[in-house]
Amino acid sequence: MAGCCGHDAKFDGVSDDYKRRLWIVIALNATMFFVEMTAGHLAKSQALQADALDFAGDALTYGISLAVIGASLRARTNAALFKGVSLLLMGLWVFGSTVYHVFYAGVPTAEIMGFVGFLALLTNLASVLLLARYKDGDANVRSVWLCSRNDAIGNVAVMLAALGVWGTATGWPDLIVATIMAGLFLSSAFQIVRQALKERREMTQNEHEAV
Repeated sequence: MAGCCGHDAKFDGVSDDYKRRLWIVIALNATMFFVEMTAGHLAKSQALQADALDFAGDALTYGISLAVIGASLRARTNAALFKGVSLLLMGLWVFGSTVYHVFYAGVPTAEIMGFVGFLALLTNLASVLLLARYKDGDANVRSVWLCSRNDAIGNVAVMLAALGVWGTATGWPDLIVATIMAGLFLSSAFQIVRQALKERREMTQNEHEAV
């Protein structure tokens, strides 16, 4: 953990307990991708499909995080940069798709949105609890925590969108939530990339000082 034992070194993921927890989180995210994408198509919900895409992206990036545990700082910062760029592209895709659906989408099925959103929330709360003790690690570890936290926020937003769709009988609440989720993706992408670049600059500076 960061700052433990009287120093400021950030946790880099080298822990059997952390790896076990990460495997569980990967399995949960992969499962929910298939569940939520199917439900999103059935319910015609852009917010559900955006959240499903987030689950898929998380499963992939968590796998990358697991692969680079114990690797060099350069490899770990490269992985974090890749995840940051992936989140950026995901946010842009969701935003663009939402704009398209403003003109062409019908009214989503609120009941499916609400039920699946609640199921996804339980899944992400479990992930957040599993990873909470490791939230203050390096850019690679912190990116995992940010993704899980954003997912839980997104699930609450999907449930609120379902309530809005049910109350207004329009698709606007669904589209508004999808736009907010796109903003979350972009915000997290900038945070991850900024921390990774900072760690890379510090690494380069240390290498120069050592020469």
